[in-house]
Order: sequence, then C-alpha cells, then structure tokens
Amino acid sequence: MKKILIIVAVALLSFAQNADAYSIFAPDSVKTPVVIPESSIVDEVIWVVGDEPILKSDVEAMRQQMEVEKIPFKGDPDCSIPEQIAVQKLFLHQAAIDSIEVTESEVTQGIDDQIDHWIRIVGSKEKLEEYQRKSIAQIRRDLHDDYKNTLLVGKMRQKLVEDVSVTPSEVRRYFQNVPADSVPYVPTEVEVEIITQQPRIAVEEINRIKDQLREYTERVNKGETTFATLARLYSEDTGSARQGGELGYTARSTFDPAFASVAFNLTDPKKVSKIVESEFGYHIIQLIDKRGDRINCRHILLKPQVSGEAVEQMKARLDSIADDIRSGKFSFEEASLISDDKDTRNNRGLMSHIDEESRSLTSRFSMKDLPTEVARVVDTLKVGEVSQAFTMINSRGKLTTAIVKLVNRVEAHRATITQDFQVMKNIVLAKRREEVIKEWVAEKIKHTYVRMNDRYKNCNFEHQGWVK
Repeated sequence: MKKILIIVAVALLSFAQNADAYSIFAPDSVKTPVVIPESSIVDEVIWVVGDEPILKSDVEAMRQQMEVEKIPFKGDPDCSIPEQIAVQKLFLHQAAIDSIEVTESEVTQGIDDQIDHWIRIVGSKEKLEEYQRKSIAQIRRDLHDDYKNTLLVGKMRQKLVEDVSVTPSEVRRYFQNVPADSVPYVPTEVEVEIITQQPRIAVEEINRIKDQLREYTERVNKGETTFATLARLYSEDTGSARQGGELGYTARSTFDPAFASVAFNLTDPKKVSKIVESEFGYHIIQLIDKRGDRINCRHILLKPQVSGEAVEQMKARLDSIADDIRSGKFSFEEASLISDDKDTRNNRGLMSHIDEESRSLTSRFSMKDLPTEVARVVDTLKVGEVSQAFTMINSRGKLTTAIVKLVNRVEAHRATITQDFQVMKNIVLAKRREEVIKEWVAEKIKHTYVRMNDRYKNCNFEHQGWVK
C-alpha cells in the first residue's frame, strides 16, 4: 500500500512540476483544468479522522470481506462503509489513550478462525485463494493489522458499556407495549450434566515427547538452528507456531501457572528453559523480553498422543459408571466427583457458560453453544437419560471421553417474562448499551477533526456531525 501511495504521490508531483513549467510559456487562454476520472485513480485518501486517513482501498477491502461473509449492507455501501471505518478510527484512538492491548496470540488465533470460517463458506482453501487472488499466507499477512484493530475496537466497546445495567422494572416496561409478533423467539435450550475422564497416556509416549524437546534444546544450544525456526516447524500450538512460537507481551495471570512459574523466572534470552508440563502438554520456553509485569517469550508445545487402546478402556469404564447410574446405585451428580473437569465437578456435573449478551454465568445452552460432540449426543436423549460414553476434544484441545445427562429441555417458543426473563433482559440491555455507544460516538465526533471528499457530504449517515 505504501508503494502505491508513493507512486501516486510521485506521479502527482511530476505532473505538478510539468504543469508549472508549462504555465510559464503558455498563455492564460490555453490553460484548462485537468479532471482525472475516478476510475483511473489507483488509491486515494477519501476521509481523514483525527490524524488517521481512510483510503479508497480500505473501503474496497471491507466491501469484499462483507461480500465473502454475505453480510448485508446498511443503506448505500459507498456511504455506510466509510462511516463504519471512521467509527472504528474513533474507537482505536480512544483505545490508545486508555492503553488497551491485545496479545499476538489472540490476533493469530482470531485470524486462523476467520480463515477457517471463510473456507467453510466458499468450500475449500483453493476456492478462497482463487476468490481473494492471494495465497493463504498472503491473506494472513494482510489480515493481521485489521484484525488486531478489530480486537482493540471490541475491547474498547466493552469497556465503554461495562457498567451499563437495566432493572427488572425497565425490562417489564419495555415489553408491555411490544406487539406479540415482535416478542423474541427463543431457540431450544438445554441443561446438561457431564462427566469426563482423560485416557491414560503411556509412560513411553511421555518419554518420547520429552526426548524430542531435549533434542530441540540441544540443537538451539549448539547453534545448529534457532528456537523460532523449530517452533514454526514442530510446535503444536498453531496460534503461536506461525510467529516462531512468540506469544507477545503477556501478563502472568494469562498463562498456565506451571508455564508462568518457569517463564517469568527466565533471565537470559540465549538460554532455553527446562521442560515444563502444563494442562496443554509439554513445553520448552525461550525469553525474548520483559516489560514491567509482562513478558514476551517463545515456546514449543508438544502434546502426547493417546493410544486407541487407552481410549477404549476409558470409554468402557464410563459405560460401566453409566450403567450403575441407570440402575440407581448412585446418582449422576454423585458420580461427577470423579470427573477430570474441575469446573463441572465443582458444580455437581452441571455445564455452564458465559452468556454473550448479559456476560453472566448460565447453565442454559442453545444447541449451537454446546461443544459439537456434546450437542450431537444430547440431541438424541430424553430428559433424565444418560448417554453412552463418547470421545470429544475438550477446551484445552485434548482428546477426552465423556458421558452426559440431559437435565432439562425447553423447546423453542416465544419469550415470556416469567420463563425467559434473562432473554428479555439481554434484549433491553443490548439496546441500552447501543444507546450508550451512539451517545459516545456522537460526543467523540464533536471533538475530532474530520475531513472527507465532497462526494460523501450528501450521504445519509447513521451518526450526525461528520460534515463539519
């Protein structure tokens, strides 16, 4: 992009110089203004918000992304897309003032998820590369800064509305005059209890992993290769592997405790740590830099593989426990004390999650919010039934075995204030948060320098005050 701007700037400068030279000799009657057709412009600054430019190419990139994801345009995209980008600039400016940060691993993982999402939409990696006219590696590079900014905008928005709340009376008042056909439709929701058991990993497999990590350490110490190169080639943390294992500046609380204990005690960037076992697997770590209470380091993660025999043995054990529950020897809740998952074990087996709207803990799941393997099993159960043992990938990316019990199912229905108060509260809360955001944007626009090309000044914008 910078190369394009330089080429355009040089071309314009050359044109200006030639024009000035010509004006010395040419009579005024011969001079005519030169109008450059818009279609011939490679790129240009179309808006400026504060000291941040918005380029024509930025608008086209967002338009293309929305087309790929089949996101409908709000009104005229030639007006709405530049405005969306301008609003993002306001949030980014405030995020910088408030020192809001995102880690490199967050960015990398988000980009991977985004690319996977696009591949599912278009059908294959090859089709995505053909549509974008870029390789996957190029797409990743091009997405990096924009996705980082998207995360920063999201965190800034969350900070602005973190203290917003609504009372029960406000919720009831809001829905008193809502037409029946406008009352929200609640999808089927379930409550599920789960017991998980991790298949045992053979000692030989653990030793193999440790020997491999020792070999990597020896190669780095001998100067045969770099830690970053080995991380790219062999680390099973896909989010950081592409960055040479680099995790970005991160606080201690973000890491697994065992990992943090070793990483934060490293002092020499040339040395490689001892082997660290965490809930994710086995690591070696290399210090890059420390800044205050944050550390930037590289790591290589290897995950021991579970044998098929160990998986079948653990499934057989869980099936036996399920049979005892069905026969009444003990309850599912009592059996949950043997579960490997501490979160559900401490909740008598009941699964829970953070509701996106209310950001509060709830045990009610729509089917799409359950882990895929759990949802597939729950869909076949009646209330009170206990499943057969099955395998799943847990939140730490490890293969585990599980049995589940369907505690409750609420079929899809129109929301009622008694049964679905939280759903209705979330709707009112979302509206209130959006009002707060709009008020903040309006106030921010008043105190921000904005300049735009004349062709945008007659647009019907969502927010007022852009045209100064």
